[in-house]
Amino acid sequence: MSSNVTAATRSVKVPGPDHPITIEHNPSRVVVRLAGQVIADTRDALTLREARYPAVLYIPRKDVDMTLLERSDHATYCPYKGDCAYFSIPSGGERSVNAVWTYEDTYAAVAPIKDHLAFYPDRIDAIEERANDAAQS
Repeated sequence: MSSNVTAATRSVKVPGPDHPITIEHNPSRVVVRLAGQVIADTRDALTLREARYPAVLYIPRKDVDMTLLERSDHATYCPYKGDCAYFSIPSGGERSVNAVWTYEDTYAAVAPIKDHLAFYPDRIDAIEERANDAAQS
């Protein structure tokens, strides 16, 4: 979509029975790895379930090593969530181009995912969900 098109001129859709979206706190510790490095480690992930799509984990930026990411020029638009920005992970090479996405100015229906990042599972080595034991580090 052209960069000079504003959100006001785009179709905005609200989740409902035909296209449900739910966002819940994920009780697991979530660790994202690539090329021998921990990219993210959180106990505060959110699980977004949208219609018939696979569930997506959204990780707070505060728990992502942003120094390992590089913002790309790629952008998309979702009528349910808003404008989507992307990051690549240079340590993953060509496979990890646009491996990470984020909605920085979300629509109200998905406001909890603001300031969170999601990872394409096939562009990183692992997204591990572990039992969230507060005694573990």
